[in-house]
Amino acid sequence: MYMSTDEIREKFLQFFESKGHLRLPSFSLIPKNDKSLLLINAGMAPLKPYFLGIEEPPRRRITTCQKCIRTPDIDRVGKTARHATFFEMLGNFSFGDYFKREAIIWAWEFVTEVLKLPRERLWVTIYEEDDEAFEIWHKEVGLEPQRIKRMGKEDNFWEIGTGPCGPCSEIYFDRGEDKGCGKPTCGIGCDCDRFVEFWNLVFTQFDKDENGVYHRLKNPNIDTGMGLERIAAIMQEVDSLFDIDIVKAIRNKVCEVTNYEYGKNAEKDVSVRVITDHIRGIVFMIGDGILPSNEGRGYVLRRLIRRASRHGRMLGKKEAFLHLIVDTVIESYKNPYPELVQKAEYIKKVLYNEESRFNQTIDVGLEILENEIEKLKKNKETILNGEIAFKMYDTYGFPLDLTKEIAAEKGIIVDQERFDELMQQQKERARAAQKELENAGWKDINIVIEEDIETVFVGYETLKQESKILKIFMEDEEVAYAKEEDVCFVILDKTPFYAESGGQVADKGILEGEGVLAEVLDVKKGPKGTILHKVKVLKGEISVLSSVIAKVDEGLRFATMKNHTATHLLHSALRKILGQHAQQSGSQVSADRLRFDFAHYEPLSEEQIIEIEKMVNNVIQQAIPVEKIVTDLDSALRMGATALFDEKYSNVVRVIKIGDFSMELCGGTHVDNTGQIGMFKIISESSVAAGVRRIEAITGNKVYEFILNSQQTLKQLRSKVKASTDSEILAKIEQLENRIKDLENEVEKYKLLVIESEISSLIDKAVNYGEFKLIVNRKETDDMDYVKLFTDKIKERDSKAIVLNILEQGNKVTVLMSCSKEAVKKGVDCGKVVKEICAVLGGKGGGRPEFAQGGGNDILKIDIAVQTAENILKDILKGSA
Repeated sequence: MYMSTDEIREKFLQFFESKGHLRLPSFSLIPKNDKSLLLINAGMAPLKPYFLGIEEPPRRRITTCQKCIRTPDIDRVGKTARHATFFEMLGNFSFGDYFKREAIIWAWEFVTEVLKLPRERLWVTIYEEDDEAFEIWHKEVGLEPQRIKRMGKEDNFWEIGTGPCGPCSEIYFDRGEDKGCGKPTCGIGCDCDRFVEFWNLVFTQFDKDENGVYHRLKNPNIDTGMGLERIAAIMQEVDSLFDIDIVKAIRNKVCEVTNYEYGKNAEKDVSVRVITDHIRGIVFMIGDGILPSNEGRGYVLRRLIRRASRHGRMLGKKEAFLHLIVDTVIESYKNPYPELVQKAEYIKKVLYNEESRFNQTIDVGLEILENEIEKLKKNKETILNGEIAFKMYDTYGFPLDLTKEIAAEKGIIVDQERFDELMQQQKERARAAQKELENAGWKDINIVIEEDIETVFVGYETLKQESKILKIFMEDEEVAYAKEEDVCFVILDKTPFYAESGGQVADKGILEGEGVLAEVLDVKKGPKGTILHKVKVLKGEISVLSSVIAKVDEGLRFATMKNHTATHLLHSALRKILGQHAQQSGSQVSADRLRFDFAHYEPLSEEQIIEIEKMVNNVIQQAIPVEKIVTDLDSALRMGATALFDEKYSNVVRVIKIGDFSMELCGGTHVDNTGQIGMFKIISESSVAAGVRRIEAITGNKVYEFILNSQQTLKQLRSKVKASTDSEILAKIEQLENRIKDLENEVEKYKLLVIESEISSLIDKAVNYGEFKLIVNRKETDDMDYVKLFTDKIKERDSKAIVLNILEQGNKVTVLMSCSKEAVKKGVDCGKVVKEICAVLGGKGGGRPEFAQGGGNDILKIDIAVQTAENILKDILKGSA
């Protein structure tokens, strides 16, 4: 009966291809145009548009093996034989084509004739009211009635609120009495491991309305899902998904890397299984372009990495190790997912960087958390304060789930309600800060616009347009006119002004009419497709229904267009040079420069920056036409246009195509050919968040200005260092650096001579307390390096010296006091002495027994302060004489 996992996967897909199904490759784990899901969690999830009738499927019958991530049962992973966060789902689907009879008969044929599972060990469940399914299973398949179990709505009816729904039928495998619980009631539905459900056939035949009434669908659908790991465990006759061939290889690698022998310790075995499961999901998520972050799917990835890393620590592995298992994961999955092979190095780098960052904080965080838990246990308390949990998250990068998990192991519950309150406060602060930025210069506008008011944007075709003023608003009030010096918001019937969107800043320009001139300061999209122009009236008076000539500042627009087209070239170059993961995560395009944020795990090298610049400039020099294609979304995606995952697109989209180099969905304004950009220059590269880099660049005349300024700087530098040519500058600077080092060494020698002289003089004036002596160094200086050197030299000469530095800096006094461990043993506490001294000086101070510092601003009382110190030490050290 044995069959490898790869064989099962391939035989399933081939079987349904023989039944007229179109085989599709696994979709990305990132849902496409589906905001309801963070990650693909079922075989049918990527096919939802076909089930809902939103999109036309490429064929009415489809079969897939879909990679999936589910985290609701993450706490059970590793503790049971069948729970996993990553799994593969085999499925066959019908969109209004075949239905219940074919789905059941083909499922039985595959299970008994292809997999050759013994029929006497197979059982099925159906919805209690589904007589049609019973008849097919009993009369056509030939299954005995006692092997068909009717179950209620909770178990065998699939629905989510209103909409398409229907009964389902599940196939179970009996693993044998020895796997059961031994109870007389043991059977289908028992919690023990004897009966394993491995294939669910969903018959979507109803449409549930808002009143709870089920209506028969004219074209019912079929959605089936068989867990590949579960059926592999059955076919390979093993007790756990962690024992099937492709997963066992990974489990063995985990043991090798952590130097642990599987099966020796039940608790550590759980850790091995957790790592084995999580590393599979981690590899596939990073491979699909997901990067660790504190939000959304990035947070799911970060949580898996940190959870796996912590379980590694429980196996004694404190350094980053997960990247060492990546190659084994890829080896296990390279046949169905060959794209992982090309992404291996990238996956390892992202994983190593994230785990290393976590390791930098986890030790401190774990110590704090364990101390807090220990305090609770001593006080016989069982609830960890939500503020502690929030600090763990906010300061030390501990996901709440990890804190809860560690606490639960000690019998402690986290006060999640308080954690959630603090998290909400943080989000509100962030939102308020963002809103303040967004509204800067706009204030808060809250205007009401009628349904029939809209603006036609003509800015792709022209930069000058005769327009009619439809509305004017001032301070949220609709007004009939605005006079000179007024700042208001204007809605035009037609406008050439581009409103800020897609990262491109708004156009600027003027509205001009007879005796009227107004400056357009900013432009934003309003509700219902209207465009709001922020305007300052410079001359005359503008009024509703009057006509004006709307003129865009051509220079600013053209410069902005250059930069916007350059961002497309940059995006493409980044993906070609760094890898397909380097996808846009944000941008800002203005007339002065462009800013482009993209996914990447490490700083770019100087060589990479130069290579990117060369590639972009090469395309610019070819003067390639920039095509602007208006089409529907599906056609654009079929053309291969790049779309941003988090961007919302309407059905009609605009594609910007630059030869074979770049093709993206974009509503911004662009040059007609790349040659108009002139030149491209990267001026900075930096980090903006974990896994997100930022490039700032300039184009056109700004590059010329940059070169001109650089030449001027070089000329000035050449003059300063007295170099005859630019190439001599570095050599001259090196000479100067060597000269500075020589001078610094001479100054240090002189400083030492001065200090030695001062020390000798001060030792003669020292106040003696038996074997100890107080040396007071009163000086006008703010050179702390001098003070440190002075103090160290005194200690070298006399280890029992107590040094009191009183430093005058204008009207302020700084106090630093240092003593030996021997003095501390005798009762000297610099912290207490400095506190008393600074109180005399009208200030504050304190510190450790061996060192303390402080200050004050009453310089007239320095003598009294010194006398205070002498008296305190005299009382403490009187027995040392």
